[in-house]
Amino acid sequence: MARFDPLPARRPAIVSGASSGIGAATATALAERGFPVALGARRTEKLAELVDTIRAEGGEAVAFPLDVTDADSVKNFVAQTIEALGEVELLVSCAGDMVPGKLHEISTEAFLDQVRVHLVGANRLATAVLPDMVARQRGDVIFIGSDTALVPRPHMGAYGAAKAGLVSMVKTMQMELEGTGVRASIVHPGPTLTEMGWQLSAEQVGPMLEDWAKWGQARHSYFLRASDIARAVAFVAETPRGTNIVTMEVQPEAPLGDAPKERQELRLGEEGMPA
Repeated sequence: MARFDPLPARRPAIVSGASSGIGAATATALAERGFPVALGARRTEKLAELVDTIRAEGGEAVAFPLDVTDADSVKNFVAQTIEALGEVELLVSCAGDMVPGKLHEISTEAFLDQVRVHLVGANRLATAVLPDMVARQRGDVIFIGSDTALVPRPHMGAYGAAKAGLVSMVKTMQMELEGTGVRASIVHPGPTLTEMGWQLSAEQVGPMLEDWAKWGQARHSYFLRASDIARAVAFVAETPRGTNIVTMEVQPEAPLGDAPKERQELRLGEEGMPA
């Protein structure tokens, strides 16, 4: 006899930060696997484009405005999702951006902004869906962390501190959810090519990469794609009941030693900053 009832065939999913990067890739990957997806972000025009793409490929998707720093926005988003798709079975918390800078040079307000998005925002989303999941004794909440929470990276102190706080929150959540049937997981991407950092100039990027290399954090020039993280998230979400993927770290594989140099060079101006 199975220890748990199987996951339902229909599993409505929320993906925050779905207008670009890891969030958009995750929403697409989940829709391809049959999850009805509710996309949330502040850039609603980007969401509309992605919804059209998902529906054109046979998936089920809706989109609503979402600002995770606004409690009313989160509440309204979750209510709209439930009305459109049904009870939420899966939350993927992806919302966020990275504002780089040395800790002694950025303002406390800028530091706090990172905490508001990556930690408080994730908490708002989770607490909006977890009570119903606990009542049903079933559900998954997956948070996008960062390897900067595990090994700090210069120029990303505020971002890393917020993500480190997220790790503590998720670990506590896992303890408190034990025995409820609800699983909490965190996926840590290594350096990933997304839109994060596109606003930076070469003068800002250069010193950052130099400092990363000095501390052994830029050993090679290959970076993950957003689709790599989406694949990892989908794996966690689809893991049968009875198993909980507590933590997953995803890193880019280094280029082959005999790969031509031009293939190893990262064109930041074309591809964006690593997350």
